[in-house]
Amino acid sequence: MAVKEELKKLGLHFIVVDLGEVEIMEDLTQEQRAQLKIALLNSGLELMDDKRAMLIEKINNVITEMIHHSDEAPKINYSDFISEKLNYDYTYLSNLFSEVKGITIQQFIIIHKIERAKELLLYDELNLTEISYKLHYSSVAHLSNQFKKITGLTPSDYKKMKDKKRRPIEEIGNKVEEIIL
Repeated sequence: MAVKEELKKLGLHFIVVDLGEVEIMEDLTQEQRAQLKIALLNSGLELMDDKRAMLIEKINNVITEMIHHSDEAPKINYSDFISEKLNYDYTYLSNLFSEVKGITIQQFIIIHKIERAKELLLYDELNLTEISYKLHYSSVAHLSNQFKKITGLTPSDYKKMKDKKRRPIEEIGNKVEEIIL
């Protein structure tokens, strides 16, 4: 909504305003681009010009949507799902992501899945078997092993903690040193 509002203020007509992407009917002048960039920054958003950065952001959005906002598992594996969703070869996406982020897409997915498991453990509505099924793990043991590698705790120990630390979705995968794989 903030993006649409800023575009209207600048007299720009948009075709599509989607998560991380805007299609504008007009060609932007340098002045309009600068004004839009400032207006978006004031709203806590960023105008991305770099195609690689935009693609990394799209990969991030697909993974976030897939793990945090969808109850349905993709009918295909994650790599094919990401590749189809973004219409790029997975090897290209994977190499680009690793180069820019310093971790693999697979590691990034695991970190997101563990953060989601933490969230589900906090809600205390599902048992560990249900959580492992929901997050598409082959077994509770597999989830527990990955959980311990990432957090240093078993899911049960995490659940018993009084001060349960979770990270905002936007910060997941930003620090390479946090990955223990």
